[in-house]
Amino acid sequence: MSLPGNLLTTAMGVMPHKDIDRAMEMALSMDIPFWPQLPLVNYYEDMYVQASEHFPGILLDLEARTLKFSHEKFGAELEEVLARYEDPEYFDISPAYSVVYHRFLEMDLSDRPAIRGQLEGPISFGFNVVDERGRPILFDDTVRPFLMEFMAKRANVQLARLKERNGNAFMFIDEPGLQFLFSAMSGYGDVAAKEEMEFFFSQIERPRGVHLCGNPDWDFLLTMDIDVLSLDTYSNAEVFAAYAPSIKRYLKKGGALVWGIVPTNAEPFGNEDIDSLERRLTDLWDLLGQRGVDREEMLANSMLSPATCCLVNPDGTATVERAFACVRELSMRLREAYKMP
Repeated sequence: MSLPGNLLTTAMGVMPHKDIDRAMEMALSMDIPFWPQLPLVNYYEDMYVQASEHFPGILLDLEARTLKFSHEKFGAELEEVLARYEDPEYFDISPAYSVVYHRFLEMDLSDRPAIRGQLEGPISFGFNVVDERGRPILFDDTVRPFLMEFMAKRANVQLARLKERNGNAFMFIDEPGLQFLFSAMSGYGDVAAKEEMEFFFSQIERPRGVHLCGNPDWDFLLTMDIDVLSLDTYSNAEVFAAYAPSIKRYLKKGGALVWGIVPTNAEPFGNEDIDSLERRLTDLWDLLGQRGVDREEMLANSMLSPATCCLVNPDGTATVERAFACVRELSMRLREAYKMP
């Protein structure tokens, strides 16, 4: 098993499409395809809801589109979950929670350089899901350790299913909530989170990595035992470049980077073109090179993607689809410029 590089293309999972066939077509247009998460199709396709399946204590309201937690329900359901703890199928995403995932698994994807899955991570899930008092379950010292183990099991079963379709499959753990760990208001410190996230990743088979669109303490992630890091380069390039020594060490140990360079929001996308985006990326790479990061090594372990997901553009799916096309064009241009194999 090996991670792809050489500026091949992929994208994050969440897409604004209501047409499943069209979303699949877009996902398959990337070198490294993935199964789309389509919350506008129905609430089951929401990334937090998909991660919540079989988690004890969950209160899911499909009409109100809310996901909450009950301690009483947690206690009542925990025994059943523990009784199924060694049953991989129990931790997979069922067809009810994602039609798209199961359609993806029916495809012959063996000729691709890799394929990719994703699961909402425990930090973000724990921040987003609140209990009866409106308190995030991440702050609950009883629930949180179980949450870490539960999500690791969910990641492993998905990765195993994907590897049946392509031996180079890998996983993104989506963690937009990581940026809030470094706020004094978070209620859950980065030191504790580092220890628990290291434990979380130690339970997940390789290749494993993190995707996030925010701006955390990058040292937190670059020093973690992960194989791939996907980031919003478009918004965070200058800050990320400040961590050049950590980036250099991360690459030396074999880590891969996914540069999210093409915006999917209509306004910033409309302010850019392929030339300006190429300049943004190459200027960043030039800066990292000046700070000691070996460009050849970096590009050999790099992929390209859109900068973020976007569900709220006034033109529906049009800008997102144009962004996907732009990523593909930019990849071809840069691969030719750098004589990538």
